[in-house]
Amino acid sequence: MTDSIHASERIAHLRKQIEHHSSLYYIEARPELSDYEFDKLLEQLIALERQFPDLVTPDSPSLRVGGAITKEFVSVIHREPMLSLSNTYSLGEVEEFYNRVKKLIALEGVDEQEMVAELKFDGVAISLLYRDGLLVRGATRGDGVQGDDITVNIRTIPTVPLKIGDVGEIEVRGEVFMRKEDFEQLNESRPEEERFANPRNATAGTLKLQDSAEVARRRMSFVAYYLKGIRDESTAHFSRLKLLEELGFSTGNYYQLCRELNDINEFIAEWSEKRWKLPYETDGVVLKLNAVTLWDKLGATAKSPRWAIAYKYPAQQARTVLIAVVFQVGRLGTITPVAELEPVLLAGSTVSRSTLHNFDEIQRLGIMVHDRVIIEKSGEVIPKVISVVLEERPSDALPIVIPSNCPECGTPLSRPEGEVSYYCPNEEECPAQIRGRLLHFASRNAMDIKSLGKALVDQLVAIKLVKDVGDLYFLQEPQLENLERMGRKSAQNLVRALDESRAKSYERLLYALGIRHVGRATARELSQACPSLDALMQASEEELSTVPDIGPVVARSICDYFAKPSVPDFFEKLNAAGLQLSALESAAQINRNFEGLTVLFTGGLDRHDRQTASELVMERGGRVVNSVSKKTGLIVAGHDPGSKLDKALKLGVRVVSEDEFEAML
Repeated sequence: MTDSIHASERIAHLRKQIEHHSSLYYIEARPELSDYEFDKLLEQLIALERQFPDLVTPDSPSLRVGGAITKEFVSVIHREPMLSLSNTYSLGEVEEFYNRVKKLIALEGVDEQEMVAELKFDGVAISLLYRDGLLVRGATRGDGVQGDDITVNIRTIPTVPLKIGDVGEIEVRGEVFMRKEDFEQLNESRPEEERFANPRNATAGTLKLQDSAEVARRRMSFVAYYLKGIRDESTAHFSRLKLLEELGFSTGNYYQLCRELNDINEFIAEWSEKRWKLPYETDGVVLKLNAVTLWDKLGATAKSPRWAIAYKYPAQQARTVLIAVVFQVGRLGTITPVAELEPVLLAGSTVSRSTLHNFDEIQRLGIMVHDRVIIEKSGEVIPKVISVVLEERPSDALPIVIPSNCPECGTPLSRPEGEVSYYCPNEEECPAQIRGRLLHFASRNAMDIKSLGKALVDQLVAIKLVKDVGDLYFLQEPQLENLERMGRKSAQNLVRALDESRAKSYERLLYALGIRHVGRATARELSQACPSLDALMQASEEELSTVPDIGPVVARSICDYFAKPSVPDFFEKLNAAGLQLSALESAAQINRNFEGLTVLFTGGLDRHDRQTASELVMERGGRVVNSVSKKTGLIVAGHDPGSKLDKALKLGVRVVSEDEFEAML
């Protein structure tokens, strides 16, 4: 009893800390803990709740880590249609809307017209249903009448309360979005060719993933802007936003009650520039009639309500001059043309460079050096050249010549059939590719070698002290002390950071290697399907194609990587450096109960999340896969197992319940 009481107190304290720091990060944008420190708090909570499962509550932060695999998303009918707002880019049309609403409410005998101005978040609209204080459903807007039930993914979003006060049955609508920092981290973790164009695209793609654990890792946010179902339906919209905050929702903080048109215009003007300093993307201002009791009376058109409108800021554009085009070489050898521009102020920052993406884009724009160009920043993290002012083309304009040789190493470039990019094939000798691989290897989501920055990497490659990532682990302090901006202390810090990175997981190493098309999620699947580098090297293209999220293109890329003549020696170097070349160390094996057994989980588990259950198998010598085949040795079937169970039964694969699985452990 004493242990349980102590655990209950510790769990309550951890939950309070985690919610506090989540709020600091996602709502107030002033984090006090590093990601590592926050994850450690969460790990402590999860460990305690596993030990004392009776203490798990529906609103525990541990339930946000995901783990459930969704076969398909069931369609649900919205209680009221989720209409989209009419958009305008014109202040004149905002005035017309204001006057139109004024006339309509006058017909209802109402003279006072209050509007609420809110920032328009650039995300994905969802609906949340709460019953008896608990979140019971989260759904996409869909076609407005029906959407998809994505509750399992919604539960992973830290700013979606899992439990609120007892307010009966209510519906909360709002926007799921991705903060700029979280979006940049997500893109950094993905192969260059698979990066998202903007935070909204990343959010939309993430919400429909079938692996809720991956959804949780992508760190999305939610802002509420609608509340329906409260006992006093006469409550005005502004007061409802305040009530949402009291219930624990984020409302974005920046909204204002406007009593006249001038207040609206001032709010729009104020946030035209201020919005660029926010930690998330906003693309306009939403105006809503404050008197909710009049919403139904004003009604709606086929698609949009008559009591609200969205003013969208015009795309931020600027005119400048293309001074030159330089060609960057990525870690995979991709040649990217980059425009060097006359510096110009755009969306709150000075812009002097912009990507031109590829040579097809240059041809589409018809752009030449010395041209006057229009650059734009609209819903994009990086500005882009959108057009050329042809009528002002100067007489000294020069065509942009596609290089025939690599600008870094001079090797003739190649362009694979069907691709838009050119590549430098000199993978092992090209300094730019070596530098790119080193920086990727050291990045936060890979081996997280904090002391290894760009300036140091440039030096190490320039003096040929490091030719591949394996060489890093054989650097000595005396070699580093005399480098520019180093010294003894910096040399010690780097050697220490390298030593600490040796303990990073096999899964991280797979991602850090920088194999084309292998991002973090793919590396995770590979580490489970092939729990050692030896096993991965021996896997055929056909075998790899059966691994979830790995199709023929990715499988071919992996096989091509391991077919390189230099790979065996390179892995010998990594092995000598003491890196984790397998998912399990023999010392960590608890017993051999699953040795040689290929295990697949299907359906929901009550005792463990999917990741933990997989680790339990691997700690006992087994291998975990995500697709059924004749080679599958065991199926663990939880509740609602789906089609994988049917296929397993047809193939004659042994099936056990979760209770039987526990006994086998």
